[in-house]
Amino acid sequence: MAEGIFAAEIVAECRRRGLLAGAYALRRPRGATFLRRLARDLAEQRKAPRVLVRRGITLLRAEPAVLRRQTGLGAEAARAREVLRGVAALLAGHPRRQ
Repeated sequence: MAEGIFAAEIVAECRRRGLLAGAYALRRPRGATFLRRLARDLAEQRKAPRVLVRRGITLLRAEPAVLRRQTGLGAEAARAREVLRGVAALLAGHPRRQ
């Protein structure tokens, strides 16, 4: 299992080696992600609020390109519920087709 923004980098090689059960890129509402990230960073006092807002807006705008890149590398764009259902199916022995 790999997780994070760079996990899609290994999808093709895992698929080639027959090691890939599934590859997902979470597709979430961008506004919700922005607010969740901002609340976390403000609570942790990572940087000045003004910097965090600017950084958050930059990431908000970049998110569609990040998702396109991940799907271009072989990950399937899916909402969290869909990912959980897919993983549950894999665990139950009912693999989904990639």
